[in-house]
Parts: sequence; C-alpha cells; structure tokens
Amino acid sequence: MTGPDFKEITKSSPEKSLLLPLKKTGGRNAYGRITSRHRGGGHKRMLRLIDFKRDLFESPCKVIAIEYDPNRSSRIALVEYPNKEKRYILAPVGLTVGQTIVSSKQKDAEIITGNCLLLRNIPSGTMIHNIELKRGCGGQIVRSAGSSAQIMAKEGEYAHIKLPSGEVRLVSLDCHATIGQVGNVDHGALYLGKAGRNRWLGVKPQSRGVVMNPVDHPHGGGEGKSPQGNPHPVTPWGKPTKGYRTRKPNRYSNKFILKRRK
Repeated sequence: MTGPDFKEITKSSPEKSLLLPLKKTGGRNAYGRITSRHRGGGHKRMLRLIDFKRDLFESPCKVIAIEYDPNRSSRIALVEYPNKEKRYILAPVGLTVGQTIVSSKQKDAEIITGNCLLLRNIPSGTMIHNIELKRGCGGQIVRSAGSSAQIMAKEGEYAHIKLPSGEVRLVSLDCHATIGQVGNVDHGALYLGKAGRNRWLGVKPQSRGVVMNPVDHPHGGGEGKSPQGNPHPVTPWGKPTKGYRTRKPNRYSNKFILKRRK
C-alpha cells in the first residue's frame, strides 16, 4: 500500500464557512433504484465550495493555506481577498502560502502560476488548467491532479488547446483559464494495496460477467471456467462496451474538435 505524504498541507481543518453537507446516494436515484452500480459505504465527507469561476476580477488575493479535499484528487488553496472574503481554488504546482495571485481581464496581467486570465492574454505554449468552455460558466475541464493543457495556437476568435487526452480543441479566446499545472502530481502513482481501501472510497466490489449465470449477464454460463464467448463484449443489458464509441455522430460540439484523442 502506498499513500501521499501530505507535505504540502499547511492546515488540517477546513474553513467552516465554505463547507456544505454531502449526502450519500449509494448509486440510487429519487425512486430508490440503483442507477450507478458498485457505489456504497465510504468515509463521511463534507463538500468544499470551490471557486471555479474566479470572478472577483482585478482584486489580488493572498494564499493563506493549502488543504486536503476528500472529494477530488488535487489539493485546494484557501485564498483571502482585500474585503476579507475567503474562497477555495484548485492548488497548482508551485503555489505557496503567502503568494499573491489575481484574476484579471487586462492585457498586461502577469503570467505567473495561479493567475486566472483570458485565453487571448495568455501566450501560446503556456501550460494551463481549469479551462472554461463557455464564457462566464467557470472552469469545466483539466481539473484533476497533475493534469495540464497547452495553448498550441490562436486563430480568429479561438485558441487551439491540446488537452491531457491528446485531443486538440477550439475554445473561445474570451474564456478564462488558470496558469500552471494542477498540483498533487504523484496521485497517479498511488497503490491502494487492499480491497478495504476501495471501500473507504465508497467503491463496492464488482463481479465479472463471465462468472455469472446466463440469466444475469450475456457473458455468463458455460461448463467450468468458460471464456467470454460473445465476440462483441457487452454490458449486462446488451449494449456494446470495452472500446465501443458512444458519442453521437451529429453532436453540436464536433465542430470544435480539431483532432480526436484516438
């Protein structure tokens, strides 16, 4: 079993004004039916309100703590604005306590880690994260630990952004993004070590289709230890899976994708 050393954490308890209760669903919908399998249990958590919009423009804020967030893979930073308002943001690599960062629309804004700027004001080749897809909606993509995207070029009113998956996508130059790479880079190297640790995370065991009976799964049945049999792997409900593409061919956002991840 391996785990993080939490050396970057500077505050052990969260900011109470930025917490909300988080109710567990066990994968069940409003009718009590399981719509997302293999969920349940797990340690109790409180939701941290993260500021993905960074909409207090031209107001420098000071980083007062780096904290752990059980609801995401990255670390979060607690920042304080001149009006004494506190907010949580995603903590990029290199962000330190005492540092001053800003969210700005100005052309001459400084290109430093943690600053949130318009894509039109960020130089090509810069590593960015927490990227908006629609102006003013807040960052929606590139938010997990260790991830970053890169501005490849700018053409007309769009920037060409290479995402962590390898996809190259058009994003409006009027959208905001944050400079730098998301922190906690070693998250991908964690080794859970035992099944119980997955239960702490709220993940229940999953049973393979080939060990079920035919009544329970299309891959089930057979004498002894049988292979899958089905030439096209399917879900318990017969829908193709394991690499089958489910994206709709006429999806509205296809025109924004210059290069597919595959």
